[in-house]
Amino acid sequence: MRKKAFQDYYPDEFSHCYGCGRLNEQGMKIKSYWNGEESVCVHMPKDCYTGGVPGHAYGGLIASLIDCHSTATAAAAKYRAENREMDTFPSIRFVTASLHVNYLLPTPLDTVIEVRSRVKEIKGRKVVVESSLIADGKVCATGEVVAVQLPENMVSPALKKMMS
Repeated sequence: MRKKAFQDYYPDEFSHCYGCGRLNEQGMKIKSYWNGEESVCVHMPKDCYTGGVPGHAYGGLIASLIDCHSTATAAAAKYRAENREMDTFPSIRFVTASLHVNYLLPTPLDTVIEVRSRVKEIKGRKVVVESSLIADGKVCATGEVVAVQLPENMVSPALKKMMS
């Protein structure tokens, strides 16, 4: 039996993201897991994500994969730092404060894309994550995400009650 992905622990109200939301029927539903000190996400893109060059991914797909995988990694890292399991309350969820992507090589659509990330810094409500996006064994893009823990005022009253 495969362990649960980071995104599988998100409360329902935070599971509608196009990139990583398990409840978004049209979304990519990416899944992220620990592999030692790195987090890993694998994704097989659909042909509709083509960029200006047929057969290659458009930049938004690449940015979305790095972004969603990095914010999930930030949440998982914060749980680890607090020595907590991901199914414990209060729930920890991160949003993107900054996303920087370096496009290094064209990314083919006809192959599995892998995103590998490492936590660079955890400081209070901020986590910085560095990522590499790999296709066919080549690093096609790198990125850095500054993720911030979701502010309390963005959590619904129902979830707050459940968490307390």
